[in-house]
Amino acid sequence: MTEIPEHLLKRSKERRAAVSGESADAAAPASATPATVDASTPAVAAAAAPAKAAAPAAPPPPKPDPAFIAAAKSRKRIPFWAMATLSLLPIWGFLYVQGLKPEAKTVAGPIGVGQRLYGSCAGCHGTTGAGGVGRSFNDGAVQKTFPHIEDQLNLVYTGSQAYRDAGLTYYGAQAAGHLGYNGAFMPAQKTNFTEAQILGLVCHERYDLGGIDPADPKWAAEYTEWCSPESEIFLGLEDGSLTFANLADKVEGVDPIGTEPRASAEDGAG
Repeated sequence: MTEIPEHLLKRSKERRAAVSGESADAAAPASATPATVDASTPAVAAAAAPAKAAAPAAPPPPKPDPAFIAAAKSRKRIPFWAMATLSLLPIWGFLYVQGLKPEAKTVAGPIGVGQRLYGSCAGCHGTTGAGGVGRSFNDGAVQKTFPHIEDQLNLVYTGSQAYRDAGLTYYGAQAAGHLGYNGAFMPAQKTNFTEAQILGLVCHERYDLGGIDPADPKWAAEYTEWCSPESEIFLGLEDGSLTFANLADKVEGVDPIGTEPRASAEDGAG
């Protein structure tokens, strides 16, 4: 049991007396003993309960991120598939550039062989045949110097140094084929290339670099017989059935090439 304070009892008495018309003193009981109430009553228990402890203070708000960190957090992330796509861009670019290049024209027969091997001759005669240390093939020079393809084949095979050693003073056309061009001699190519390859080089020098037109009636027969893809002379040199030494004996109408320096076909080679 819990003792009710005196002033609460007095106030209660006065209110009952006001309602009933009695005085506060008459309504008061004889005994002055303070009344007691059950502590289990909700109102009393609430009054008697100690005050609740104050709620803990809220933590201070976090400091804002610096601008560069906030920008990084707000930036959209690159999708995983985008990285795979970007890694393929160099390959795609390479294939695209390759697709723009014109398809290389494949040339068959001796001229195609000569095109592939001419790099070994370009150091002296120039990549376009314009000459340098060696003689030029451009602007009709090759056909003026060698009106007969057999003379050019003989020179390339033996070299001009061998002409001098043999007591010859020129090769090809006498007016143009003087020895020691620019003070240098043409080295022999018989140890560097096969006879079929030498024919391919000479055909390339005449019809590509020298600019001879295969359709020109003056040169059409030579082209067909020596430098066309169907040339039987070239095929024979490739398989060994023909050689520079026996060519004139086996193919009708051609001048001998030989394997030693000789006078030009114009002057009666052989």
